[in-house]
Amino acid sequence: MKIDKVFCPPMAALECASAVMIARLHSAIYQEIPMPSLSLERANTIIAGAFAKAAELKLKPLAVSVFDAGGNLKAFQRQDGTSILRFEIASGKAFGALAVGTGSRWLHNQAKDRPHFLEGLSGVSGGKIVPVPGGVLIKDAAGEILGAVGISGDTSDNDEIAAIAGIEGAGFASDAG
Repeated sequence: MKIDKVFCPPMAALECASAVMIARLHSAIYQEIPMPSLSLERANTIIAGAFAKAAELKLKPLAVSVFDAGGNLKAFQRQDGTSILRFEIASGKAFGALAVGTGSRWLHNQAKDRPHFLEGLSGVSGGKIVPVPGGVLIKDAAGEILGAVGISGDTSDNDEIAAIAGIEGAGFASDAG
């Protein structure tokens, strides 16, 4: 926003000058910062890739949650035959990965080595974090976090394999932790 000329009545000149200075300062401080984004199309491509890997490996039915970098649900699908709570478990894996900036395998290892740390994370997150493999970060070529995938339905290791396949099949880098 560029401010060159402003009409000010004579009595309000000081107020006008102050308003112009504040507007210029505001535009200098609050510039639009572009954030990397994950499109719905690419999120659905990730899910399709994860389901394809599940079929290839003959895994149990999966539920797949894809979140953007801000922790907002971008896409979710579950295969026929998944049990209840799979959405919550898959989402908790992805949320945990986003919360700590690395895949949920790292959280799983921390749970074994530092249970008090995971207890604290669980408390501050309101119990939203599921600290087992299957939550994988989505990164662009520059290493920026675009979001996370959480999968639940088979073993945690197989959930993670399917998540990595979906992410990398969509042209992104993955971080399983």
